[in-house]
This record gives sequence, C-alpha cells and structure tokens, in this order.
Amino acid sequence: MADERPARAPRLPPRWFIRLFWSAHRAVHRVSGRRVGLWRPGASRRRAWGTLRLTTTGRRTGGQRSVIIGYFEDGPNLVSLAMNGWGAGEPAWWLNLRAHPDATVDLVDGRRPVRGYAATGEERSRLWARWREIDTHLDAYAALRPSETTVVVLEPRPGAASDATRGE
Repeated sequence: MADERPARAPRLPPRWFIRLFWSAHRAVHRVSGRRVGLWRPGASRRRAWGTLRLTTTGRRTGGQRSVIIGYFEDGPNLVSLAMNGWGAGEPAWWLNLRAHPDATVDLVDGRRPVRGYAATGEERSRLWARWREIDTHLDAYAALRPSETTVVVLEPRPGAASDATRGE
C-alpha cells in the first residue's frame, strides 16, 4: 500500500536567519573585492540558477540600493522572483524597481544596464514553470505567501552598452 500521508508544508528557517544569511552573503561579496558571491546558472538542476547583484534607485531616497538575488537566463533576459524570503510583503528591491525600472546588474562577467518589469499572462506562466523545474518545492513555498509572487524580468536596456560588451 502506498504512503498516502498528506504533503507537509515546507519548513523555512526563521526570518532572522534568512536576513542574516543574505547580509552575510553581501558582506562576503563586498569584503572579497566582489570576487566571491556571484555565480552563473549551471546546467544541472541543482545549480540551474545563479546570483547577481542588482542595484536600483531608492523609491523614497533616490539613493543607490544593492541586493544579491537569484536568477536564471531566458535568452537575453534575466529572471528572478520578488519573494522576500518567502515572507509576506514585497521586497524593497522590487518596490524600488517598480518606481524606477532602470537599474544595473553585476554578473560574474561584468555589469549590465537593465530595465525591470513584472511578467504577466503567458510569459509569467512560462517563466514560473521554468522556476518550478529548478525548484520542485516552488509552489509549496509560494503558498506560504499571502499574495502571488511576482516574476521579475530584467531585460537589457535599449541603447545602453554593458561593461561586458565594452570590455571593461
């Protein structure tokens, strides 16, 4: 007879731990002279996502704000989730990006100017399915949030050359 126990809701570490982890990640990136902490998405499902450093303009202060987030590549676009550590509310970087869509990303191979927007309709469904391939628990984690998780697309900014393109 098959085990028919109901699926358990995924367990997340305490909020303070999630915040501490990402603060430590940013600190390691900064202290290493930006040589550690960013990586490209790999071919295996285990490492199918990478990390990038996103710099946005603060919606209230106008100052530059940076955060390290996970992403995967979809053609020339970079795709992330505005998930706030799977907690309630939108992450500050997404609120900033909605107010000021032009931003920059630092990748392993250089800086890239981007414009961010929320995927909708078929595009959102397609990109969510790609994230689901990367993380089989995605829907269960998303169910922990009181609102739908935004799929964020960072597309190359028209007319802006990237540092990687210029060789800087």
